[in-house]
Amino acid sequence: MHSNNPTLKEHYKAYCQTLSKVIMLAKKLDYNNLINKSNNKPKTTWNIVRTITNNGKVKNNRTTMNVKNKFINNPVTIANAFNKYLVSVAEDLLTKNTLKNNTNKYIDPLTHLQQNFRQTSILMNLKNTTMHETGKIIHSLKSKDSSGYDGISLRILKITAPCVLSPLTFIFNKSLLTGIFPERLKFLEVKPIHKKGDSTDFLNYRPISLLTSFSKIIEKIIYKRLYSYLNTNSLLVNEQFGFRAKLSTDMATYDFSNKVLSSLDKKRLCWWSLL
Repeated sequence: MHSNNPTLKEHYKAYCQTLSKVIMLAKKLDYNNLINKSNNKPKTTWNIVRTITNNGKVKNNRTTMNVKNKFINNPVTIANAFNKYLVSVAEDLLTKNTLKNNTNKYIDPLTHLQQNFRQTSILMNLKNTTMHETGKIIHSLKSKDSSGYDGISLRILKITAPCVLSPLTFIFNKSLLTGIFPERLKFLEVKPIHKKGDSTDFLNYRPISLLTSFSKIIEKIIYKRLYSYLNTNSLLVNEQFGFRAKLSTDMATYDFSNKVLSSLDKKRLCWWSLL
């Protein structure tokens, strides 16, 4: 005879299903909370997607690389080969993206701007920075333990900021006055990161640059003055959404969609409204 009472197995199955729903709901609430509190919602969303799909960063301890169809495990040879490859990539991109004039001859970007930018140029004054501004920029940077060739991380710089603010501000003002970027701050460490495919093939790597902490500060100082100059003189087109305050890719998408839909409502060709 078969009993109508649920078996222990059925009880356990129902319990697991209920528990799975509770866990899923808890995760959903947690992810929503992270996104709502985030200052960079697209980045937070992608981080959550990577967590769910287990598509995180995998360390690559590759010690063998294919150099001229030979598998090499000598670290110095591999480092030199990586350096040669990455330098050639930059040169190829520079050559490929160099502008051409009407005679099909290559011209540098500055010449192109001088020939096509008709507005009277206004001199940009790089005013001196202050200890207050330097300190504010230092504390606005993320506390990271990674560092450039000098071994000074942003976390260490923040801790020692009261002791180095005065000499740093003096050096930065000298740089602004002379227009010379300190040579030692141009040095960086380049690390190849494997992206996909055969890990012995150089083509499957992309470089990341580890700058010194000090170079990031002076870059921020110059950036603030340059950005203010561009905005004050209306040198940026309205379609420039990237790397501008209070603008984002979301707004670019909205602007594009709005123009397309408005064009369709007026029975116009979409390409006409985007000009």
